[in-house]
Amino acid sequence: MKYLDCVEVIVEKEQYTKHGVHKGMQGIIWLEESINGTWDVYFPQYGEKPEIAEIPVKEEDLKLLPDGMDALVNERIKAQFEN
Repeated sequence: MKYLDCVEVIVEKEQYTKHGVHKGMQGIIWLEESINGTWDVYFPQYGEKPEIAEIPVKEEDLKLLPDGMDALVNERIKAQFEN
């Protein structure tokens, strides 16, 4: 993985959910290098809505999305946890 790669979270972990990030959410690697096996990942929403989070995620908890990401996926997943 590298800077600006699109990724998906493949696990549900408390260390991510406490920041609003859930399994299936998609983001962008936001730093040039991994730190101790984690990548800084930015999880956007669509349009001008505020970001969901920018957090470190373990590389083994990510799946590369070679065809890009869809911020609408994040909004659908977020909505499931707001009710």
